[in-house]
Amino acid sequence: MAPSPITQEEIDHRKFKRLQKARMDARTRVRLPVLPVLVQTVDRRRRTADALLQAARQCRPGDTFTAVGQTLTRSHTAQNTAGKAWVESPTPTTKRRDLGHEEEYAFWAWAAVEVLRLTGVRIEELLEISHHSLVQYRLPTTGEIVPLLQIAPSKTDAERLLAVSPELADVLSIIIQRVRGTSGAVPLVPAYDWHECVWMPPAPLLFQRAFRTENRAISHGTLRKMLLGALADTGLVDPADGQPLRYTPHDFRRIFITDAIMNGMPPHIAQVIAGHRDINVALSYKAIYPDEAIQAHLAFLARRRRLRPSEEYRVPTDAEWEEFLGHFERRKVSTGTYSTPCIHQHACLRCSMHWPDPAQRPRIAEIRDNLLARIAEAEREGWLGEVEGLHVSLAGAEDKLAQIDRRRDHRTVVDLGIPTPQPVFPALPPRP
Repeated sequence: MAPSPITQEEIDHRKFKRLQKARMDARTRVRLPVLPVLVQTVDRRRRTADALLQAARQCRPGDTFTAVGQTLTRSHTAQNTAGKAWVESPTPTTKRRDLGHEEEYAFWAWAAVEVLRLTGVRIEELLEISHHSLVQYRLPTTGEIVPLLQIAPSKTDAERLLAVSPELADVLSIIIQRVRGTSGAVPLVPAYDWHECVWMPPAPLLFQRAFRTENRAISHGTLRKMLLGALADTGLVDPADGQPLRYTPHDFRRIFITDAIMNGMPPHIAQVIAGHRDINVALSYKAIYPDEAIQAHLAFLARRRRLRPSEEYRVPTDAEWEEFLGHFERRKVSTGTYSTPCIHQHACLRCSMHWPDPAQRPRIAEIRDNLLARIAEAEREGWLGEVEGLHVSLAGAEDKLAQIDRRRDHRTVVDLGIPTPQPVFPALPPRP
């Protein structure tokens, strides 16, 4: 029977997984170096939008004000809508702007970027962070209180605790201060679980915003729109296609794991923090950078330079350099000639195109004896990999010797059995 054209590699999707890993690594390599630009942009947008909104609220309709380098005019509205601040630009082609909407989108884009990059949580886990997720843990040895962030079970149905860094604590405190009501408590809002397709009971979620007369939890789609608006102001371009660079919420998760492992975090600890069941999944999120190989190679060269004498690294003289170059030229014709140009630039006894010179038979025999001695040494020392290569060279040397010997033996005349031509016409009689 003919073999199946479907290989085992295609059945277990190895090729697909390798291509997927390559695409993930490429996205991470492009987005991790420019992450500081995005962080600075979202923070600048938040502060600018807040300054414009505060300046607009202090003006009456029809008044013109200037803030953060922008001159705007407060618009007249038929009714006073809470949270709205409509303004117009002196340029007639510019549309009317809602500074309250801009400030809200700028703030939550900043909050999402900060929490995602500092925790590496999934978008579902981000939107389910509540006021009750902040817990305290007292170290039994020193008695120090460590703030922790409790992540609700999501994809793996297992909760986990993350240590809250000072930067993350500042971000969470600003979010809590914003969403707190007049009573000082975080309002209870229900949220829809898109994976389970159920409404969750009301909880003091941190990612919520005022919508008309009530508070609602921020959805996946709204959060993605906020991120796209922030990315549009960065001016970053994807080098692959020249289009504006886009971040997905899961890109921050890959960036978090890659940055943590590259800065010394053990992979098994990164696995626990990220909430992966298998350590190989956590390692698949880590993008391998060429810089790692370069730094490791430079460290290896530095160690080798310390162990080897410094005289070996001096600059060669002109005479030594000429001798080095002439060494290859001499070896090229030392044991024979080539019937075709050799790409290896030296006379290799393994090459089938090498035509040995009979006058160089003693040298080839010396090379064979040297190979025998090296094979004996390699077998004695247990260098199995070198033994195999030496046997190949030995076979080539013996073949060249056999070629020379065969040519010497075939110098005698050999009768090939070709009949001698007979005269067509009879011979003429001799002249008298």
